Amino acid sequence: MRIIDAHNHPDWHGHDLTRFLENMARYNIEQTWLYSWECPADEYDPYDYNRVSLVRDGYPIPFTNCLRYKQAAPDKFVLCYAPDPRRPDAIDQLQAAMDVYGVQVYGELKLRVMYDDLDALRMYRFCGEKGLPVTVHIDYEFETGRKYPRPNWWYGGGIAPFARAVAACPQTIFIGHAPGFWAHISGDDQYDKVPYPKGPVLPGGQVPQMFRTYPNLYADLSAGSALTALSRDPEFAKGFLIEFQDRLLYGRDYFDNRLQEFLNGLGLPTEVLEKIYALNALKLLK
Repeated sequence: MRIIDAHNHPDWHGHDLTRFLENMARYNIEQTWLYSWECPADEYDPYDYNRVSLVRDGYPIPFTNCLRYKQAAPDKFVLCYAPDPRRPDAIDQLQAAMDVYGVQVYGELKLRVMYDDLDALRMYRFCGEKGLPVTVHIDYEFETGRKYPRPNWWYGGGIAPFARAVAACPQTIFIGHAPGFWAHISGDDQYDKVPYPKGPVLPGGQVPQMFRTYPNLYADLSAGSALTALSRDPEFAKGFLIEFQDRLLYGRDYFDNRLQEFLNGLGLPTEVLEKIYALNALKLLK
């Protein structure tokens, strides 16, 4: 079965290019979507240095790192790039990256900005016109116990601004991701109290509701956030994966195999697994 990792980063969690390719081979991953994270220095936690092997160009994960991997192993990687939409040259930078380097996805958008900000909406509509999916990272604010450089690390402003953006840009494909998105698989009130809620999945979750309302909403299953959400109730997870089989992407955002093991253990139909593992990712790339 073909497997595409639709969410990962270069020089991430101690994996340089050599280790990255070895890890892909170990877990039978044919191709990886390689995301930048270009975030101003005062908007990301310095403790992220524990995950980023080498900070260059003033960003945690600059596009140049993605490009270096792509040039070394062009068949193994899909280029993704998300210039800060608040910058006046953001759309021009993205267009140039598409024209010169073949960027195919806008991501990862992970900034301290409401995701229905007017500049962000302008960028999303541009991506919709060009056929680029938009991948967003959502985190709610949780106190860190520190004062500087920030007392908390929120991204996107929560599920409500994201839902407004999805509704406002129906021609744009959005890919939801991260704790602040997957916490809403359940209708409980834990999403802004703990980053990784556990316990039974209650009816009324905004993620299932948004999937049913907005056909332009997709999601990737990367990082511990999706796996934690699905693991809360494996029977619910099986129904959720089957219902939304056409709009879910396999992804890791790390280098283990826990998600594959979980998915393979649910007894899902082969055609569902084929879509999640590769086909849905392939259909989004223009």
